[in-house]
Amino acid sequence: MLLATVTHPVPVATAALAVLVAAGCGASAGSDAPSGAGLADNARRSVSAPTVHQRTLLGYSVEHRAISVVQEMGSAAASIRVLVVGCIHGNERAGVAVARHLDAMAAPAGVDVWVVDDLNPDGAAADTRQNARGVDLNRNFPYRWQAAGRPGDQQYSGPRPLSEPEARIAQRLVLSVRPQITIYFHQPLGVVDESGGDPRVERRFAELSGLPLRRLMRYAGSAVGWQNHRLPGSTAFVVELPPGELTPRSATHAARAILALARAILTLARKP
Repeated sequence: MLLATVTHPVPVATAALAVLVAAGCGASAGSDAPSGAGLADNARRSVSAPTVHQRTLLGYSVEHRAISVVQEMGSAAASIRVLVVGCIHGNERAGVAVARHLDAMAAPAGVDVWVVDDLNPDGAAADTRQNARGVDLNRNFPYRWQAAGRPGDQQYSGPRPLSEPEARIAQRLVLSVRPQITIYFHQPLGVVDESGGDPRVERRFAELSGLPLRRLMRYAGSAVGWQNHRLPGSTAFVVELPPGELTPRSATHAARAILALARAILTLARKP
C-alpha cells in the first residue's frame, strides 16, 4: 500500500504525487518513464494558500525502507522549483542534516522546495557507499551509463541503467517536478562542483555557502549528468561537504544558502 503522511494539516492536494508513485511502480527498470510534468503543475494550481511540510512516500529501497519527499510550497503559482537530495551515498550522510533543517524552513514566496532527506537508506543503515545490492546509485543513471565493477565494488554501476529502485524513484520524481535547480549532497571534499549545469548558479551557491568552486571528474551514469542532459536549461550539481558530521549551525547555514540561491534565481527570472 502506498502511504502519504502530512506532518501538518494543510489544505493541499496529495493526489498528484500519489498518482506519480502509483504510475511509477510498474515502470520497467530500463525505461524512461513519462515526464509527468503536469502532475507537479496540477498540485500547485490546486493549492489555495502557501503550504509547507507535506511529506509523501515515493517508494521503498531494496530492503523496503521508505523513501519520502517533503514538499514546501512558497505559493500556489511558484515559478522556481528546487530539489535537494541529502544523501545518495550511504556513508556520506552529512547532507541529511542540511535536508532536515531545510524541511523545517518555509519556502520563499514564488518557490517550491522538494527535499529527499535520504535516497539510500539501506546504505546509510549499513554505512556503505552502495545500496543493499552493492550498487553505487550515482553510477546507475541512464546518461552515458557504462557497465563497471562487480557488486560491492566502490563504483559498481549495476547490471543495467536504473536497475535499482532508489535510482528509479529519483528518476520519477525529477521527471515529475522538473526542477530548475537540484542539489545532491556528498562528502568529504568540501567544495561545490561545476557539474555541467549553469556555472553561474553553481558559483552563486559557492559564494552563499562559503565553499570553493571546483570542477571534479565527470562520471558515467551519475545523477547530475543524467539530469542536466535530460532537462536542458536546468542545473543539477553536486555539493561536497567536509568530512564528519555538520554542526547544527553549519547545517542551518547550508540550508539557508539553498533558499538564498532560490530567491536569487527567482529575482533574475522576474526581471524583464
